[in-house]
Amino acid sequence: ALYTTGNDGGIANAEQLLGKEMSYNNYVDAEAAWNLVQDFDDLAVAIIKHTNPSGVGLGLTNLEAYERALATDPVSAFGGIVAFNRTVDADAAEAVIKVFTEVVVAPDFSPQALDVFETKKNLRVLRVHPEMGATGLEVRQITGGMLVQQTDSHRLTEDMLRIVTSRKPTDDEVHEMLFAWTVCKHVKSNAIVLAAGGRTIGVGAGQMNRVDSVRIAAMRAERFSLPVEGSVLGSDAFFPFRDNVDEAARMGVAAIIQPGGSVKDEESIDAANEHGIVMAFTGVRHFKH
Repeated sequence: ALYTTGNDGGIANAEQLLGKEMSYNNYVDAEAAWNLVQDFDDLAVAIIKHTNPSGVGLGLTNLEAYERALATDPVSAFGGIVAFNRTVDADAAEAVIKVFTEVVVAPDFSPQALDVFETKKNLRVLRVHPEMGATGLEVRQITGGMLVQQTDSHRLTEDMLRIVTSRKPTDDEVHEMLFAWTVCKHVKSNAIVLAAGGRTIGVGAGQMNRVDSVRIAAMRAERFSLPVEGSVLGSDAFFPFRDNVDEAARMGVAAIIQPGGSVKDEESIDAANEHGIVMAFTGVRHFKH
């Protein structure tokens, strides 16, 4: 069953334009995808699998952003959910239907895009309006009760960054760090995001230790021939040990953004300085569970 809070927007009140009935998991994944792209003012596209992004891209057009998102991990995109934060046009729709996709979510669709999507009879197409009057609370059921917490609505700006290394970032590195940090918010912890050129190039999600997430992100980048050299690494929570920085340096990472706050922060900073890597602290963590 699907219940609504009485607001007019959000995934619960989405208008299904095409496709077969939505499932429980479809709604959960569509929510994850929609929330991610809504965190960007720039044109953004996200491809989601099991609530984690397999790829996220920015661009001047929907097609450019989609192709950047898809290039991160075209294998995992199979059976995924695709979210846009702009009206979807026919060019983007033609690209999406080349890959088996469960759900497409966007604020609107051109008539031509809907004509394209209609050729895939099972593809679910959702038009979503921004949620008005949202409570800003998250609720999760546990045995015998429920947990309620404030929604993670934090949005980072350049002036919030604290550069803790001797090498300072370039303007491009700052832009990529902000991008990686925003994507990290929507990745299950332990979360690591590698980014370059306005797109993800590797995502490490949900591992039991952070250094494995670093290695998985790099493995995904290497699998699809995306260069890690010169990329930016985002971490949703602090580094407990310097091994994360050493591993990033071995891969060729140029800059790291992380919350800071570990008792061993100085070890991570020293490691970054040794390797000539920029490190920025945000002072907040995401840590999605």
